[in-house]
Amino acid sequence: MKIRAIVGAAALSLLLTACGASQSATTPAAESADTVLKVGATPVPHAEILNFVKDNLAPAAGLKLEVIEFTDYVQPNVQLGEGRLTANFFQHKPYLDDFNASKGTELSFATPVHLEPLGLYSRKAADLAALPEGATVAVPSDATNLGRSLKLLADNGVITLKEGAGTSATERDVAGNPKKLAFKPLEAAQLPRSLDDVDAAVINGNYAIEAGLKPASQALALEKTEANPYVNGLVVPAGHEQDANIVTLGKLLQDQRVKDFIQQKYEGSVIPAE
Repeated sequence: MKIRAIVGAAALSLLLTACGASQSATTPAAESADTVLKVGATPVPHAEILNFVKDNLAPAAGLKLEVIEFTDYVQPNVQLGEGRLTANFFQHKPYLDDFNASKGTELSFATPVHLEPLGLYSRKAADLAALPEGATVAVPSDATNLGRSLKLLADNGVITLKEGAGTSATERDVAGNPKKLAFKPLEAAQLPRSLDDVDAAVINGNYAIEAGLKPASQALALEKTEANPYVNGLVVPAGHEQDANIVTLGKLLQDQRVKDFIQQKYEGSVIPAE
């Protein structure tokens, strides 16, 4: 009986030691993994900007970034809400607010980075004054960007909107239309292809880039960054805005070297936030 007791105690001791060794071996790995920021992004320009930070700024700041690319606007928020991402970078606040309201997520806009400006483009008119009476203007059909495009036209004196129309403006909110413009809502991705069929089109910055348009030189009117609610930025789960690594990443994304990279690479198609 004594021999069995001794053997049993020894086996228990070995088991406890093994468990302790396993825990001590996995704990540092878990802590190390926690230092890697997994950031979801759409390829252009967001992932390109993040990879510039990853390669040029993050090492000196003690950050390890893993950039995970998405081709849609839903999964980056879904996976962030599920804790599979640390942050994401692809959207502006009006889109985020609508997503939170419709999906029940609790995500927070942490750091503004850049604006992909909407622009008004035309292959028939050289400037705003040359838009003919009764011109057909293609605009994005989704609610967020429709209101945004109407605001662009209003800010440039082409139309006027009803007081308080805000970012959700529709054609019904047009109060003044001196040129009697006809608006043609289209899916945003189709807008560049519509330029041959309409007098002008309001096109999102990312689709302008893909179509080879140069907003800085070719747009008849272009959004400004000052007080613009459509600035794209870093998004995190609510309550994590002041996490040390998030604050550091936010500062890097606003660094002058990143602004220079954006200005040089995108030539006005993407504008650094002020």
